[in-house]
Parts: sequence; C-alpha cells; structure tokens
Amino acid sequence: MKRFLTSESVGAGHTDKICDQISDAILDALLKKDPYARVACDVLANNDVIYIGGQITTLAYVDTIKETWKILKPLGYKESDFTIINKIYPQSPDIAMGVNENENHELGAGDQGILFGFACDENEYFMPWAIVLSHELVKRAETLRRIKKFKWAKSDMKSQVTIEYDDAKNTIKIQKVLMSIQHEANYNEKDFKKFIKEKIIDFVMRQHNFNLDYEILINPTGRFVIGGPVSDTGLTGRKIIVDTYGGFAHHGGGAFSGKDATKIDRSAAYMARYIAKNIVAAKIAKKCEIQLSYAIGLPRPQSIYVDTFGTSEYNEETIQKLVNDLFDLSVAAIIKKLDLRRPIYLQTATFGHFGRNDLDLPWEKLDMVDKINKYIKELKK
Repeated sequence: MKRFLTSESVGAGHTDKICDQISDAILDALLKKDPYARVACDVLANNDVIYIGGQITTLAYVDTIKETWKILKPLGYKESDFTIINKIYPQSPDIAMGVNENENHELGAGDQGILFGFACDENEYFMPWAIVLSHELVKRAETLRRIKKFKWAKSDMKSQVTIEYDDAKNTIKIQKVLMSIQHEANYNEKDFKKFIKEKIIDFVMRQHNFNLDYEILINPTGRFVIGGPVSDTGLTGRKIIVDTYGGFAHHGGGAFSGKDATKIDRSAAYMARYIAKNIVAAKIAKKCEIQLSYAIGLPRPQSIYVDTFGTSEYNEETIQKLVNDLFDLSVAAIIKKLDLRRPIYLQTATFGHFGRNDLDLPWEKLDMVDKINKYIKELKK
C-alpha cells in the first residue's frame, strides 16, 4: 500500500514566526536576569502595528521594544515600518497561587493541559522525514538570504513536502515539494525559480540522499511581493504543528513560545519528547507517542498514556510502568532534569523544537538509553 503524507514549515519572516521569535526573545532576555521569571508573552503583528501583550512577573527589567527590533531588523524591516505597543501586566494572583510551592514544597503546574511527545526511527533526527525536510528547505533559504547569496529573496517563506511511503517495497521517496518565497518587485522570475530548485530544493534532497524526480511547485500564484504582517496578521503560537511533528502525531493544543517552564504546555511537551526519543533510541519501539495530562496547581501528571503503534514487542502497560519508574514527571523535576530556567528558547522559535541536531537542546539528549535497556533486561529475568 502506498501512503502520501505531507508536512509544512515556515521561515523566520513568516508573520506568525515573527511573533514567536519576539515572544521568545523577551522570555530569554528576562531569564538571563531572573531565572525564576513567570512569563506568558504573546505578540500580535497586523499591518504596521506590533502589539506585545501577556502576563509577566519578574524582578528584572527588559526593554521589550529593543528586543523586538533585534528580531525585526535581520528580517529586512526598518523602524519606520512598525509602531510597537507594549501592554504587559503581572501574572494573575489566582494562577500564581497554583504555581507557587505548596505546603510540601512542590511546584504546581501553571495550567491544566494535555501534552504529547513523539519519536520514530526514520532517521537520525528521530522525526518524520516530511517535517525534517520542510524545515531544512526554509532554513537553507533563510541562511542564503541572510548571507546575501539569494538574489531578490525576502524573508517571508513557506515550504511543504509530500512523502510517498510504499509499504510493499518498504521505501520512502519524495513525491512533491512546494516552496513559496517572497521576492522583490523587480526580479527575474526564471532565474529566481531556477535558483530555488537547484540551490535549495535539489541541494537539500541530495544532502539527505533522496530522489530528485519529484514534482515541484514554486510560488504557484505567480507573484509573492507583499509579505509579512502587511499581508497577513500574525500571532504567537499559531504554528504549533510546524513547531512539533508536522501532523504525524497528536497535539494537545498548547503553544510553546513566550512561556516559561512552569507552563506545562512547554516543559511537559519537551519532557514527553525526551521520553519518546529515548525509548525509540533504546530500540524498545520503532515509533512511540507519549501523552501526559496535568491539572493547574498540582505537581504531577493526572494520566500517562503510551502508544507504540504496534512496533514494540512489549505491551503499552509495560512501557508505561517503565516511564513511571524511570522518569520523575513532577513539574519541578522536569524543570531540573532539562535545566529549563535558562535562556535557550529563542533558537527554537524557528525551524522546529524537535529533531534539532544543530542545537544543544536538553530534551533531545539520549542519556536515558542505557537505563531503559537495563530496566528492560531486568524485566526479562
């Protein structure tokens, strides 16, 4: 049976990603000065206005306007392009009451939520190929643009990759690639598209040893001059599938950017990925999805669910026990284990939070593989 599965990514200049980057830039700037800052920063970009809102409680001061321009200027914008409005308020005392340590000195979850982590053995990224390649395409395009080797290109861009899985032949191949890249008004369309095909799409596919006989669509409307907030309203947290697994796994609905680690939308999702990746790397399963659920103010998950999609010799109950026994899933333990009170988040606001072998992210480490294998070995005795 043949299956066709598709994922997309967006570049740093996409309107929603501009907002994600500003939110995480403000978060990182605060964490540099106050590791215990409580941050929920959301940004809206619409036409020539950027609105910074949210609830932040901190002992530090950060110039949010300055941090915003650190993001905007490398994307090609100048200070006359936007009016920036800052409307940040302290965290609600009702929420703070739930997050503050209780009588047992335990940190509570900053909100209720369900979180998913996923991993598969398709590649060294432990991610589905479609989302990996989608990220790689816009990452290369943006890199070439920034070093001025991509003539006429501007920063708003998107990619989409369709993968053909042939179960009978046990093969994976590229079926279709779509790229939409903003460009200057006066440009040579033929040369622009030729560059995208040869120096970006073909380059990335060759780099990962994929076939080159795929269908290509480049700027299918024929023109992409107007981009960014002028063409489309942007909002923090609206690219949650791009940020995670490209539609190959479930998603609880919570976004990541602009949130400190007490928000389990972010920290527990990272922990779930960490667990799933280590389980797959330990060869306990070829594919693994972990679901965690939390209640506001309570330190530990209300439920844990494991699905290995029939790819493991062990039943889900055994793997769930493994998770319970080897991983402390309390909010405080997650923050400590993954060292999440550091300014490490802006780098994740573009090109995905998972499978980032180009970054040193704690939830991508494979330091539990030996312990998992030892645990399984003990079970077999």
